[in-house]
Amino acid sequence: MRIMAIDYGDARIGLAVSDESATLAGEAWTLSEWKAERAADIITEEAKGRGVGRFVLGYPKNMDGTLGERAKKSEVFKALLEARSDIPVTLWDERRTTIAAHEILHANGKRAKHHRQNVDAVAASLILEGFLGTL
Repeated sequence: MRIMAIDYGDARIGLAVSDESATLAGEAWTLSEWKAERAADIITEEAKGRGVGRFVLGYPKNMDGTLGERAKKSEVFKALLEARSDIPVTLWDERRTTIAAHEILHANGKRAKHHRQNVDAVAASLILEGFLGTL
């Protein structure tokens, strides 16, 4: 069963999919979509086509563990995904994944102005790797 990680944002959404055995993070990419409903449609269709059996949705808690506006938007997006398929959705604490993604891109020689194109996909990969590490 493949697992798809989602780094949900208002303008860009990072996606990453595991291998079939759900042991390794695989392909990662970014979806540019402003409308949450349309994004949920696209993601669920993509997941069905790839044989995804679980979504892991980044849940951006504040550093003190409280929930802010971004976490609430993730909860709404979770409900949109659940309404469109029977694929279960797990919320995953994604504190500091975007910071770590920027650090990875910088360490690999990407200039800061080019991070926007890749940071969400890298963050989704980090979410996926974190989740896979618990299985």
